[in-house]
Amino acid sequence: SQESVPAAFAVLEIAGGDPWLAAVISANLGGDTDTIGAIAAGMAGACAGFSRLPQEHINRLKGVDIAQVRALAADL
Repeated sequence: SQESVPAAFAVLEIAGGDPWLAAVISANLGGDTDTIGAIAAGMAGACAGFSRLPQEHINRLKGVDIAQVRALAADL
């Protein structure tokens, strides 16, 4: 929606450039949360870099079996 870009910039400012926090804030806004989150977290990540993401979340994702994810997606 037309409010997504201004909302994403507001989230980016409130999150202080932290990509994870930007994603969490966006997810809890309501409305067009996926678009706002993609923009805000994407901009924050581009500026802050991969190292700014919480390592415990990265480690959790590394342990995911991609075949299981694909099977789940196919069932949807």
